[in-house]
Amino acid sequence: MSNSPAYSPQTIKAHTISIDSLANYPSIHSVRITWVDLVNVISIRVVPLKSFHRLLASSRPGITIAQCVFGFVIKRTAAGFGPTGEYLFVVDLSSMRLCPYAPGHVSIMGWFQDKVPAPGRILGTGVPMCPRSALNRIVNTAKSYNAAFLVGFETEFILLKSTNPIEAINPHGWNHTRALPSGTKETEVLEEIARGLINSGIELTMYHSEAAPGQYEIVTGPLPPLEAADALVHTRETITNVASKHGFHATFAPRLHMDTCGSAAHTHISVHPINSEHPSKLQNLSQSPADTSDNPITPLESVFLAGVLSHLRASCAFTLPLRASYARMLDGIWSGGTWVAWGRDNREAPVRLCIPPASVDTEVATNAPSKNHFEVKCVDGTSSPYLVLASLIGSGLLGIQSQAPLVEQDCDTPAALMTEAERQAVGVTQRMPMSWEEARAALEADEALKSLLGGLVEGFLAAGETLDELLHAPASEAERVQMLVEHY
Repeated sequence: MSNSPAYSPQTIKAHTISIDSLANYPSIHSVRITWVDLVNVISIRVVPLKSFHRLLASSRPGITIAQCVFGFVIKRTAAGFGPTGEYLFVVDLSSMRLCPYAPGHVSIMGWFQDKVPAPGRILGTGVPMCPRSALNRIVNTAKSYNAAFLVGFETEFILLKSTNPIEAINPHGWNHTRALPSGTKETEVLEEIARGLINSGIELTMYHSEAAPGQYEIVTGPLPPLEAADALVHTRETITNVASKHGFHATFAPRLHMDTCGSAAHTHISVHPINSEHPSKLQNLSQSPADTSDNPITPLESVFLAGVLSHLRASCAFTLPLRASYARMLDGIWSGGTWVAWGRDNREAPVRLCIPPASVDTEVATNAPSKNHFEVKCVDGTSSPYLVLASLIGSGLLGIQSQAPLVEQDCDTPAALMTEAERQAVGVTQRMPMSWEEARAALEADEALKSLLGGLVEGFLAAGETLDELLHAPASEAERVQMLVEHY
Protein backbone atom coordinates (compact mmCIF):
# COMPACT_ATOMS: atom_id res chain seq x y z
CA MET A 1 0.00 0.00 0.00
CA SER A 2 1.71 3.17 -1.18
CA ASN A 3 2.33 6.22 1.00
CA SER A 4 1.54 8.60 -1.86
CA PRO A 5 -0.13 11.85 -0.71
CA ALA A 6 -2.88 11.14 -3.26
CA TYR A 7 -4.15 8.22 -1.18
CA SER A 8 -6.90 9.55 1.07
CA PRO A 9 -10.56 8.63 1.58
CA GLN A 10 -11.48 11.96 0.02
CA THR A 11 -9.61 11.29 -3.24
CA ILE A 12 -9.71 7.52 -3.77
CA LYS A 13 -12.67 5.67 -5.20
CA ALA A 14 -13.20 2.47 -7.16
CA HIS A 15 -12.96 2.68 -10.96
CA THR A 16 -16.09 0.76 -11.86
CA ILE A 17 -18.39 1.20 -14.86
CA SER A 18 -21.93 2.52 -14.91
CA ILE A 19 -24.95 0.82 -16.39
CA ASP A 20 -25.24 3.67 -18.88
CA SER A 21 -21.67 3.15 -20.09
CA LEU A 22 -22.38 -0.45 -21.13
CA ALA A 23 -23.44 0.97 -24.48
CA ASN A 24 -19.74 1.72 -25.03
CA TYR A 25 -18.96 -2.00 -24.82
CA PRO A 26 -20.97 -3.65 -27.61
CA SER A 27 -19.28 -7.02 -26.96
CA ILE A 28 -20.85 -7.32 -23.49
CA HIS A 29 -23.61 -9.91 -23.48
CA SER A 30 -23.78 -11.29 -19.92
CA VAL A 31 -23.76 -10.13 -16.30
CA ARG A 32 -22.22 -12.19 -13.50
CA ILE A 33 -24.25 -11.48 -10.37
CA THR A 34 -21.66 -12.29 -7.71
CA TRP A 35 -21.61 -12.90 -3.96
CA VAL A 36 -19.32 -14.42 -1.33
CA ASP A 37 -20.71 -16.70 1.35
CA LEU A 38 -19.65 -17.27 4.96
CA VAL A 39 -16.92 -19.78 4.03
CA ASN A 40 -15.45 -17.59 1.26
CA VAL A 41 -16.90 -19.42 -1.73
CA ILE A 42 -17.39 -17.01 -4.62
CA SER A 43 -20.69 -17.72 -6.35
CA ILE A 44 -22.32 -16.35 -9.51
CA ARG A 45 -25.56 -16.37 -11.45
CA VAL A 46 -25.01 -15.46 -15.11
CA VAL A 47 -27.80 -13.30 -16.58
CA PRO A 48 -27.96 -12.31 -20.27
CA LEU A 49 -27.67 -8.56 -20.69
CA LYS A 50 -31.19 -8.21 -22.11
CA SER A 51 -32.63 -10.03 -19.09
CA PHE A 52 -30.50 -7.88 -16.78
CA HIS A 53 -31.94 -4.69 -18.24
CA ARG A 54 -35.43 -6.14 -17.72
CA LEU A 55 -34.49 -6.92 -14.12
CA LEU A 56 -33.38 -3.31 -13.59
CA ALA A 57 -36.87 -2.10 -14.46
CA SER A 58 -38.26 -3.58 -11.22
CA SER A 59 -38.52 -1.54 -8.02
CA ARG A 60 -35.93 -3.72 -6.27
CA PRO A 61 -33.63 -5.06 -9.00
CA GLY A 62 -32.38 -8.44 -7.90
CA ILE A 63 -32.70 -12.21 -7.99
CA THR A 64 -34.21 -14.56 -5.42
CA ILE A 65 -31.88 -17.01 -3.66
CA ALA A 66 -32.73 -19.63 -1.04
CA GLN A 67 -31.91 -18.51 2.50
CA CYS A 68 -29.80 -21.63 3.01
CA VAL A 69 -27.22 -20.00 0.68
CA PHE A 70 -25.13 -19.04 3.72
CA GLY A 71 -25.20 -22.56 5.13
CA PHE A 72 -24.76 -24.56 1.96
CA VAL A 73 -21.19 -25.85 2.22
CA ILE A 74 -19.79 -28.13 -0.51
CA LYS A 75 -23.04 -30.06 -1.11
CA ARG A 76 -24.01 -30.17 2.56
CA THR A 77 -26.21 -27.80 4.54
CA ALA A 78 -24.94 -26.60 7.92
CA ALA A 79 -26.97 -26.85 11.09
CA GLY A 80 -29.59 -24.12 11.44
CA PHE A 81 -30.07 -23.59 7.70
CA GLY A 82 -33.27 -25.11 6.36
CA PRO A 83 -34.98 -25.55 2.98
CA THR A 84 -37.57 -22.81 3.46
CA GLY A 85 -37.39 -19.08 2.79
CA GLU A 86 -35.81 -16.85 0.15
CA TYR A 87 -33.71 -13.70 0.16
CA LEU A 88 -33.70 -11.07 -2.55
CA PHE A 89 -30.16 -10.38 -3.73
CA VAL A 90 -30.36 -6.76 -4.84
CA VAL A 91 -27.62 -5.66 -7.23
CA ASP A 92 -25.33 -2.76 -6.35
CA LEU A 93 -24.98 -0.78 -9.57
CA SER A 94 -21.91 1.04 -8.25
CA SER A 95 -19.93 -2.22 -8.19
CA MET A 96 -19.97 -3.23 -11.87
CA ARG A 97 -16.64 -4.24 -13.44
CA LEU A 98 -15.51 -5.59 -16.78
CA CYS A 99 -14.31 -9.20 -16.69
CA PRO A 100 -11.33 -9.39 -19.08
CA TYR A 101 -10.83 -13.01 -17.98
CA ALA A 102 -14.33 -13.77 -19.35
CA PRO A 103 -14.79 -11.81 -22.60
CA GLY A 104 -18.32 -10.48 -23.00
CA HIS A 105 -19.04 -10.52 -19.26
CA VAL A 106 -19.27 -7.94 -16.49
CA SER A 107 -19.54 -8.72 -12.79
CA ILE A 108 -21.68 -7.00 -10.20
CA MET A 109 -21.99 -7.37 -6.43
CA GLY A 110 -25.06 -6.78 -4.27
CA TRP A 111 -26.88 -7.01 -0.95
CA PHE A 112 -28.92 -9.84 0.52
CA GLN A 113 -32.23 -8.37 1.67
CA ASP A 114 -35.53 -9.71 2.97
CA LYS A 115 -37.78 -10.69 0.10
CA VAL A 116 -40.84 -9.69 2.13
CA PRO A 117 -41.08 -7.70 5.38
CA ALA A 118 -39.56 -9.46 8.39
CA PRO A 119 -40.32 -8.68 12.05
CA GLY A 120 -38.00 -6.04 13.47
CA ARG A 121 -36.27 -5.25 10.18
CA ILE A 122 -36.72 -2.47 7.64
CA LEU A 123 -37.44 -3.80 4.17
CA GLY A 124 -34.68 -2.82 1.77
CA THR A 125 -31.81 -3.08 4.25
CA GLY A 126 -29.25 -5.87 4.45
CA VAL A 127 -30.17 -9.00 6.38
CA PRO A 128 -28.02 -9.87 9.43
CA MET A 129 -26.40 -12.83 7.63
CA CYS A 130 -25.09 -10.72 4.71
CA PRO A 131 -21.33 -10.12 5.14
CA ARG A 132 -21.22 -7.27 2.64
CA SER A 133 -24.05 -5.47 4.43
CA ALA A 134 -22.33 -5.98 7.80
CA LEU A 135 -19.12 -4.38 6.53
CA ASN A 136 -21.02 -1.47 5.02
CA ARG A 137 -22.90 -0.89 8.29
CA ILE A 138 -19.68 -0.85 10.34
CA VAL A 139 -17.95 1.56 7.95
CA ASN A 140 -20.97 3.89 8.04
CA THR A 141 -21.03 3.77 11.85
CA ALA A 142 -17.34 4.71 11.95
CA LYS A 143 -18.13 7.82 9.89
CA SER A 144 -20.20 9.17 12.77
CA TYR A 145 -17.04 8.88 14.89
CA ASN A 146 -15.11 10.91 12.29
CA ALA A 147 -13.16 7.90 11.05
CA ALA A 148 -12.69 6.69 7.48
CA PHE A 149 -10.45 3.95 6.15
CA LEU A 150 -8.47 2.82 3.14
CA VAL A 151 -7.59 -0.83 2.55
CA GLY A 152 -5.12 -2.51 0.23
CA PHE A 153 -4.27 -6.19 -0.19
CA GLU A 154 -1.34 -8.41 -1.02
CA THR A 155 -2.68 -11.55 -2.69
CA GLU A 156 -0.35 -14.55 -2.53
CA PHE A 157 -1.09 -17.71 -4.48
CA ILE A 158 0.65 -20.76 -5.91
CA LEU A 159 0.37 -21.89 -9.51
CA LEU A 160 0.10 -25.67 -9.76
CA LYS A 161 0.62 -27.90 -12.75
CA SER A 162 -1.36 -30.61 -10.98
CA THR A 163 -3.44 -31.05 -7.85
CA ASN A 164 -3.01 -34.84 -7.81
CA PRO A 165 -0.17 -35.11 -7.15
CA ILE A 166 0.40 -31.51 -6.04
CA GLU A 167 3.10 -30.07 -8.29
CA ALA A 168 4.10 -26.41 -8.49
CA ILE A 169 4.74 -24.78 -11.83
CA ASN A 170 8.41 -24.07 -10.99
CA PRO A 171 10.86 -24.29 -8.07
CA HIS A 172 11.94 -20.65 -8.01
CA GLY A 173 11.74 -18.29 -5.04
CA TRP A 174 11.34 -14.75 -3.77
CA ASN A 175 11.79 -12.07 -6.46
CA HIS A 176 13.79 -14.43 -8.68
CA THR A 177 13.89 -13.49 -12.35
CA ARG A 178 13.83 -17.21 -13.17
CA ALA A 179 10.30 -17.35 -11.79
CA LEU A 180 9.20 -14.98 -14.60
CA PRO A 181 11.35 -15.81 -17.64
CA SER A 182 10.23 -14.52 -21.02
CA GLY A 183 8.32 -16.97 -23.16
CA THR A 184 7.16 -19.25 -20.34
CA LYS A 185 3.59 -20.09 -19.48
CA GLU A 186 3.87 -18.73 -15.94
CA THR A 187 5.02 -15.35 -17.25
CA GLU A 188 2.18 -15.34 -19.76
CA VAL A 189 -0.27 -16.09 -16.94
CA LEU A 190 1.04 -13.31 -14.68
CA GLU A 191 1.06 -10.78 -17.52
CA GLU A 192 -2.49 -11.67 -18.47
CA ILE A 193 -3.59 -11.35 -14.83
CA ALA A 194 -1.91 -7.94 -14.64
CA ARG A 195 -3.55 -6.69 -17.84
CA GLY A 196 -6.92 -8.06 -16.74
CA LEU A 197 -6.81 -6.23 -13.40
CA ILE A 198 -5.75 -2.96 -15.01
CA ASN A 199 -8.42 -3.25 -17.69
CA SER A 200 -11.09 -3.88 -15.06
CA GLY A 201 -10.17 -0.68 -13.24
CA ILE A 202 -8.20 -2.14 -10.34
CA GLU A 203 -4.96 -0.39 -9.42
CA LEU A 204 -2.16 -2.92 -9.74
CA THR A 205 0.88 -1.60 -7.90
CA MET A 206 3.23 -4.55 -8.52
CA TYR A 207 3.60 -8.30 -8.86
CA HIS A 208 6.51 -10.64 -8.20
CA SER A 209 7.43 -14.18 -7.29
CA GLU A 210 7.28 -15.25 -3.66
CA ALA A 211 9.42 -17.65 -1.63
CA ALA A 212 7.60 -20.98 -2.11
CA PRO A 213 7.79 -22.98 -5.36
CA GLY A 214 5.33 -21.60 -7.92
CA GLN A 215 4.28 -18.80 -5.58
CA TYR A 216 3.44 -15.26 -6.70
CA GLU A 217 2.07 -12.09 -5.16
CA ILE A 218 -0.28 -9.49 -6.63
CA VAL A 219 -0.37 -6.14 -4.82
CA THR A 220 -3.35 -3.85 -5.39
CA GLY A 221 -3.83 -0.25 -4.34
CA PRO A 222 -5.95 1.14 -1.52
CA LEU A 223 -9.68 1.72 -1.69
CA PRO A 224 -12.46 2.37 0.83
CA PRO A 225 -13.20 -0.90 2.68
CA LEU A 226 -16.29 -2.11 0.80
CA GLU A 227 -14.78 -1.29 -2.58
CA ALA A 228 -11.49 -2.91 -1.51
CA ALA A 229 -13.25 -6.15 -0.60
CA ASP A 230 -15.10 -6.13 -3.93
CA ALA A 231 -11.81 -5.53 -5.77
CA LEU A 232 -10.16 -8.42 -3.92
CA VAL A 233 -12.94 -10.79 -4.96
CA HIS A 234 -12.45 -9.64 -8.55
CA THR A 235 -8.67 -10.06 -8.20
CA ARG A 236 -9.07 -13.64 -6.99
CA GLU A 237 -11.51 -14.43 -9.78
CA THR A 238 -9.07 -13.00 -12.31
CA ILE A 239 -6.21 -15.10 -10.93
CA THR A 240 -8.12 -18.39 -10.83
CA ASN A 241 -9.78 -17.95 -14.23
CA VAL A 242 -6.63 -16.91 -16.09
CA ALA A 243 -4.70 -19.79 -14.51
CA SER A 244 -7.45 -22.23 -15.52
CA LYS A 245 -7.47 -20.89 -19.08
CA HIS A 246 -3.81 -21.86 -19.38
CA GLY A 247 -4.28 -25.29 -17.84
CA PHE A 248 -3.02 -24.44 -14.35
CA HIS A 249 -4.66 -24.32 -10.93
CA ALA A 250 -4.18 -21.30 -8.67
CA THR A 251 -4.51 -21.99 -4.95
CA PHE A 252 -4.73 -19.55 -2.04
CA ALA A 253 -4.29 -22.39 0.49
CA PRO A 254 -2.38 -21.18 3.58
CA ARG A 255 0.49 -23.67 3.45
CA LEU A 256 1.06 -26.72 1.29
CA HIS A 257 4.26 -28.05 2.85
CA MET A 258 5.90 -27.35 6.19
CA ASP A 259 9.31 -26.93 4.53
CA THR A 260 8.10 -24.05 2.32
CA CYS A 261 6.50 -20.67 2.96
CA GLY A 262 2.77 -20.21 3.25
CA SER A 263 0.42 -17.94 1.32
CA ALA A 264 -1.18 -14.93 2.98
CA ALA A 265 -3.59 -12.12 2.20
CA HIS A 266 -1.78 -9.35 4.07
CA THR A 267 -4.29 -6.59 4.71
CA HIS A 268 -3.17 -2.95 4.83
CA ILE A 269 -5.47 -0.55 6.68
CA SER A 270 -5.08 3.17 7.20
CA VAL A 271 -7.42 5.22 9.39
CA HIS A 272 -8.16 8.89 8.67
CA PRO A 273 -10.18 11.66 10.30
CA ILE A 274 -12.97 12.78 8.00
CA ASN A 275 -12.92 16.34 9.30
CA SER A 276 -10.14 17.47 11.63
CA GLU A 277 -12.00 20.66 12.55
CA HIS A 278 -15.22 18.89 13.54
CA PRO A 279 -14.32 15.60 15.23
CA SER A 280 -17.96 14.72 15.92
CA LYS A 281 -18.28 12.23 18.79
CA LEU A 282 -14.54 12.37 19.59
CA GLN A 283 -14.42 15.96 20.76
CA ASN A 284 -11.34 15.45 22.93
CA LEU A 285 -9.32 13.42 20.42
CA SER A 286 -6.63 15.38 18.58
CA GLN A 287 -6.10 14.39 14.97
CA SER A 288 -2.54 15.69 14.48
CA PRO A 289 0.30 13.19 14.37
CA ALA A 290 2.55 12.76 17.36
CA ASP A 291 5.85 14.46 16.60
CA THR A 292 8.24 12.29 18.59
CA SER A 293 10.10 9.25 17.33
CA ASP A 294 8.84 7.28 20.34
CA ASN A 295 5.21 7.69 19.28
CA PRO A 296 4.87 7.76 15.50
CA ILE A 297 1.09 7.29 15.40
CA THR A 298 -1.77 9.73 15.76
CA PRO A 299 -4.26 9.60 18.64
CA LEU A 300 -6.90 8.28 16.23
CA GLU A 301 -4.53 5.57 15.01
CA SER A 302 -3.69 4.73 18.63
CA VAL A 303 -7.27 4.04 19.75
CA PHE A 304 -8.01 2.20 16.51
CA LEU A 305 -4.94 -0.01 17.01
CA ALA A 306 -5.89 -0.58 20.67
CA GLY A 307 -9.25 -1.92 19.53
CA VAL A 308 -7.75 -4.14 16.84
CA LEU A 309 -5.29 -5.71 19.28
CA SER A 310 -7.89 -6.08 22.03
CA HIS A 311 -10.10 -8.19 19.74
CA LEU A 312 -7.43 -9.75 17.52
CA ARG A 313 -7.75 -13.22 19.01
CA ALA A 314 -11.46 -13.25 18.19
CA SER A 315 -10.91 -11.74 14.74
CA CYS A 316 -8.65 -14.67 13.88
CA ALA A 317 -11.75 -16.86 13.60
CA PHE A 318 -12.52 -14.81 10.46
CA THR A 319 -9.00 -14.00 9.24
CA LEU A 320 -7.65 -17.54 9.73
CA PRO A 321 -10.82 -19.58 9.20
CA LEU A 322 -9.44 -23.09 8.58
CA ARG A 323 -7.39 -25.55 10.59
CA ALA A 324 -4.82 -25.32 7.80
CA SER A 325 -4.51 -21.57 8.46
CA TYR A 326 -2.58 -22.18 11.68
CA ALA A 327 0.24 -24.06 9.96
CA ARG A 328 1.36 -20.66 8.64
CA MET A 329 1.11 -18.65 11.87
CA LEU A 330 4.34 -19.66 13.57
CA ASP A 331 7.27 -17.82 15.13
CA GLY A 332 10.42 -17.24 13.14
CA ILE A 333 9.03 -17.37 9.59
CA TRP A 334 8.03 -13.69 9.16
CA SER A 335 4.32 -14.46 9.14
CA GLY A 336 3.41 -12.34 12.16
CA GLY A 337 4.41 -14.61 15.01
CA THR A 338 2.29 -15.97 17.83
CA TRP A 339 1.97 -12.98 20.19
CA VAL A 340 -0.61 -10.18 20.12
CA ALA A 341 1.71 -7.28 19.31
CA TRP A 342 2.51 -4.47 16.92
CA GLY A 343 5.77 -2.97 15.78
CA ARG A 344 7.31 -0.62 13.27
CA ASP A 345 8.34 -2.68 10.25
CA ASN A 346 8.35 -5.78 12.47
CA ARG A 347 7.33 -8.77 10.32
CA GLU A 348 7.26 -10.97 13.40
CA ALA A 349 4.30 -9.01 14.79
CA PRO A 350 0.75 -9.74 13.58
CA VAL A 351 0.21 -5.98 13.11
CA ARG A 352 3.06 -4.12 11.44
CA LEU A 353 3.12 -0.34 11.49
CA CYS A 354 4.22 0.91 8.08
CA ILE A 355 5.49 4.50 8.13
CA PRO A 356 6.45 6.55 5.07
CA PRO A 357 10.10 7.22 4.21
CA ALA A 358 11.47 10.43 5.68
CA SER A 359 11.80 13.32 3.25
CA VAL A 360 15.35 14.45 2.49
CA ASP A 361 14.46 18.02 1.56
CA THR A 362 11.45 19.05 3.62
CA GLU A 363 10.38 18.81 7.23
CA VAL A 364 7.15 16.98 8.01
CA ALA A 365 4.60 19.38 9.43
CA THR A 366 3.26 18.29 12.80
CA ASN A 367 -0.31 18.97 11.66
CA ALA A 368 0.00 17.12 8.34
CA PRO A 369 -2.26 14.12 7.68
CA SER A 370 -0.73 10.84 8.73
CA LYS A 371 0.55 8.61 5.95
CA ASN A 372 0.93 5.60 8.24
CA HIS A 373 -0.92 2.36 7.73
CA PHE A 374 -1.13 -0.97 9.50
CA GLU A 375 -0.36 -4.28 7.82
CA VAL A 376 -2.32 -7.12 9.40
CA LYS A 377 -0.37 -10.29 8.68
CA CYS A 378 -2.67 -12.85 10.30
CA VAL A 379 -4.96 -13.08 7.25
CA ASP A 380 -4.94 -15.70 4.51
CA GLY A 381 -6.67 -16.22 1.20
CA THR A 382 -9.23 -18.71 2.51
CA SER A 383 -10.95 -15.88 4.39
CA SER A 384 -13.85 -13.75 3.17
CA PRO A 385 -12.63 -10.17 2.70
CA TYR A 386 -15.98 -8.84 3.93
CA LEU A 387 -15.75 -10.77 7.18
CA VAL A 388 -12.05 -9.94 7.59
CA LEU A 389 -12.66 -6.21 7.25
CA ALA A 390 -15.89 -6.26 9.27
CA SER A 391 -14.02 -7.89 12.16
CA LEU A 392 -10.81 -5.84 11.96
CA ILE A 393 -12.40 -2.45 11.28
CA GLY A 394 -15.18 -3.34 13.72
CA SER A 395 -12.55 -4.05 16.37
CA GLY A 396 -10.87 -0.73 15.64
CA LEU A 397 -14.26 0.99 15.84
CA LEU A 398 -14.80 -0.47 19.31
CA GLY A 399 -11.46 1.08 20.30
CA ILE A 400 -12.46 4.43 18.81
CA GLN A 401 -15.81 4.36 20.59
CA SER A 402 -14.24 3.59 23.97
CA GLN A 403 -11.06 5.61 23.36
CA ALA A 404 -9.26 2.70 24.94
CA PRO A 405 -5.60 3.33 25.74
CA LEU A 406 -3.01 1.43 23.72
CA VAL A 407 -1.44 -0.96 26.22
CA GLU A 408 1.01 -2.65 23.88
CA GLN A 409 4.11 -0.62 23.04
CA ASP A 410 6.05 -0.58 19.80
CA CYS A 411 7.64 -4.03 19.68
CA ASP A 412 11.01 -3.65 17.94
CA THR A 413 12.11 -7.24 18.66
CA PRO A 414 10.26 -10.45 17.78
CA ALA A 415 8.16 -11.18 20.87
CA ALA A 416 9.11 -14.86 20.76
CA LEU A 417 12.76 -13.87 21.33
CA MET A 418 11.94 -11.75 24.38
CA THR A 419 12.00 -12.94 27.95
CA GLU A 420 8.74 -12.94 29.87
CA ALA A 421 9.89 -9.81 31.73
CA GLU A 422 10.72 -8.05 28.46
CA ARG A 423 7.31 -8.85 27.03
CA GLN A 424 5.61 -7.61 30.17
CA ALA A 425 7.56 -4.35 29.95
CA VAL A 426 6.09 -3.58 26.50
CA GLY A 427 2.59 -4.81 27.35
CA VAL A 428 2.74 -7.99 25.26
CA THR A 429 0.89 -10.54 27.36
CA GLN A 430 -1.49 -12.44 25.08
CA ARG A 431 -0.73 -15.29 22.72
CA MET A 432 -2.43 -15.47 19.36
CA PRO A 433 -4.78 -18.43 18.88
CA MET A 434 -2.68 -21.47 18.10
CA SER A 435 -5.51 -23.50 16.59
CA TRP A 436 -8.84 -23.31 14.79
CA GLU A 437 -10.68 -24.32 17.96
CA GLU A 438 -8.93 -21.66 20.05
CA ALA A 439 -9.81 -18.87 17.59
CA ARG A 440 -13.46 -19.89 17.46
CA ALA A 441 -13.60 -20.06 21.27
CA ALA A 442 -12.11 -16.54 21.43
CA LEU A 443 -14.82 -15.27 19.09
CA GLU A 444 -17.59 -16.93 21.08
CA ALA A 445 -16.22 -15.30 24.24
CA ASP A 446 -15.91 -11.78 22.75
CA GLU A 447 -19.34 -10.33 23.48
CA ALA A 448 -18.50 -6.82 22.25
CA LEU A 449 -17.34 -7.97 18.82
CA LYS A 450 -20.21 -10.43 18.48
CA SER A 451 -22.71 -7.70 19.31
CA LEU A 452 -21.20 -5.40 16.71
CA LEU A 453 -21.14 -8.05 13.97
CA GLY A 454 -24.65 -9.24 14.74
CA GLY A 455 -26.42 -12.37 13.57
CA LEU A 456 -23.83 -13.54 11.06
CA VAL A 457 -21.52 -14.85 13.81
CA GLU A 458 -23.75 -17.82 14.64
CA GLY A 459 -24.15 -18.68 10.97
CA PHE A 460 -20.41 -18.32 10.36
CA LEU A 461 -19.57 -20.70 13.20
CA ALA A 462 -22.10 -23.28 11.99
CA ALA A 463 -20.96 -23.11 8.37
CA GLY A 464 -17.33 -23.31 9.46
CA GLU A 465 -17.96 -26.45 11.47
CA THR A 466 -19.57 -28.16 8.48
CA LEU A 467 -16.70 -27.08 6.21
CA ASP A 468 -14.18 -28.43 8.70
CA GLU A 469 -15.89 -31.82 8.75
CA LEU A 470 -15.83 -32.01 4.96
CA LEU A 471 -12.23 -30.88 4.52
CA HIS A 472 -11.05 -33.46 7.03
CA ALA A 473 -13.20 -36.35 5.85
CA PRO A 474 -10.47 -37.88 3.62
CA ALA A 475 -8.42 -40.51 5.43
CA SER A 476 -4.93 -39.42 4.36
CA GLU A 477 -3.14 -36.12 4.78
CA ALA A 478 -2.34 -36.02 1.05
CA GLU A 479 -6.04 -36.34 0.20
CA ARG A 480 -6.94 -33.59 2.68
CA VAL A 481 -4.36 -31.22 1.16
CA GLN A 482 -5.66 -32.06 -2.31
CA MET A 483 -9.23 -31.22 -1.24
CA LEU A 484 -7.99 -27.97 0.33
CA VAL A 485 -6.25 -26.74 -2.82
CA GLU A 486 -9.14 -27.78 -5.06
CA HIS A 487 -11.58 -25.65 -3.03
CA TYR A 488 -9.24 -22.77 -2.15
